[in-house]
Amino acid sequence: MADPEAMNGVEDATDKKQKKSSKHDGGAADLERVTDYAEEKEITSHNLCSNAANLFEDKRNKENEEKLAMERELQKVHVKKEDIELIIREMEITRSKAEQTLRVHRGDVVAALEALTN
Repeated sequence: MADPEAMNGVEDATDKKQKKSSKHDGGAADLERVTDYAEEKEITSHNLCSNAANLFEDKRNKENEEKLAMERELQKVHVKKEDIELIIREMEITRSKAEQTLRVHRGDVVAALEALTN
């Protein structure tokens, strides 16, 4: 029969190998958890950046739409050429600035002049 001490030596060697491999597997599992956490954190931060960019883009689009709506509304206001010429002469500004100011004030020359002087 086999010597019990020899069997113990074989069993001890296999136990040591199993312990080493279990320690190695435990370390790999820990590393995997850390890697998963880091990847999840990167994905979350990437999503936050893209969400923030989308919010800014939406805000910019909304502002542009409001600006276009305001410009359309101002184009509906009728102003007299004489009033535009008066503002150009008195305030020494460009025609477009004079016309824009007059449209904003709904054709009221006095209010437009007051706005330009303030």
